[in-house]
Amino acid sequence: MLRRHRAAVRAAPGVTQPSSYPDAGSLSRRARTWAPMLSAGSIIKGFALMVSIVASPAFAQEAGPAPADGVYDMLVGTYTGGQSEGLYVYRFDTKTGDATRVSVAQTVNPSYLVVSRDRRFVYAVNELPGDNGPASQRGGISAFRFDATSGQLSFLNKVSAGGNDPCYLSLSPDGKYLLTANYSVAADPGGSFAVFPVQADGQLGASVLTVHHEGGGPVKGRQDNSHVHSTVFSPDGRYLFAQDLGADKLYSYRYTPGGSRGLFGPTDWRYTQEKPGTGPRHLVFGADGKHAYLTSELAATVSIFNYDDGKLTQVQTVSLTEPGFKGAVGAAAIHLSPDGRFLYATNRGDANEIVIFSVDPTNGHLKKIGHQSSLGKSPREFAIDPTGKWLIVGNQNSDTVYIFKRDQQSGLLEANPKRIEIGSPVDFKLVSPS
Repeated sequence: MLRRHRAAVRAAPGVTQPSSYPDAGSLSRRARTWAPMLSAGSIIKGFALMVSIVASPAFAQEAGPAPADGVYDMLVGTYTGGQSEGLYVYRFDTKTGDATRVSVAQTVNPSYLVVSRDRRFVYAVNELPGDNGPASQRGGISAFRFDATSGQLSFLNKVSAGGNDPCYLSLSPDGKYLLTANYSVAADPGGSFAVFPVQADGQLGASVLTVHHEGGGPVKGRQDNSHVHSTVFSPDGRYLFAQDLGADKLYSYRYTPGGSRGLFGPTDWRYTQEKPGTGPRHLVFGADGKHAYLTSELAATVSIFNYDDGKLTQVQTVSLTEPGFKGAVGAAAIHLSPDGRFLYATNRGDANEIVIFSVDPTNGHLKKIGHQSSLGKSPREFAIDPTGKWLIVGNQNSDTVYIFKRDQQSGLLEANPKRIEIGSPVDFKLVSPS
């Protein structure tokens, strides 16, 4: 299974508060030298025009208006080395929790997806080369036109990801750029994020910017070099956070599309340092824009931050496992319920479960309230439908998807979920066909 080693590491000791923000000189040389790369021939025509940013909280994927019949399109990303053909579309009925297959678009390892805000286009990583591929091979990003009414995907174009093993996608607040995190199993080229212009017809242009990180951490085989795992914009749209599992850092950049400083520029404080060996993975912001939540894969923890004008201050860290747990762990996805009252995170390895937290509305702190087995192996990504009634999780290594009914008052998941068989399911996006 592609990047199978990422799903299981030994439990790490507890996490302490991070140190204060490092001085500007500690940012890697390669990350500091990207600006001349952009000015040397990568400037987009018309780039100097000011771009207005209309920011929504945390820039979460918008599913669109609620359909009258409660039926959404559910897009499912997969790994294609086994039983999967590529990117699937299902009809998902929020009244019953039933899912019916509609179509499939053949593409290689579409392990992470993002949908344009007008719901007309879908973008998928092509996660290559993986554990055993040549370091010279670059991954890709594929663009599709999406007819939400019929549930059909039409291939538009594909561009190089500018690095190895692309594993995450995000759209800029103005929708003009698509970003990918290149995890990069290979030390050369190493972890990076790349920026692609989105054209009016939905196609992607070649990368206009690739930012490499350097350094690593103490966990041999997992932190030998940089591994950028996610790229997340701040709620105000002014900052980008790049979570680096290999370097134990949350790098921060200013987004200045209309200024003279370039498209992305490092902040004065450069990054938020996490405890060595924890492996930061995915970051989400609360709807109030004042708090952020981070999964650390190697430590199997969730960290809570206060957010203010581009700066993250860690205030709490909670474990996904119970005291005394000795098995392998691997924290993965993290999402809030639509009402913001509960937070969910997946933990792989020997745990294979969804961990449930309540959120204190006064300070954003978390309280663990439950665990739910994913009923399979390696629960990677999951989604909560727009109504908040259902949680959909994919078990990458057992080719199953389970649809759990949520108790919206308690936040807990009910037993006896519905089951779908899909080869290596790893990502889910819901889109209104209305």
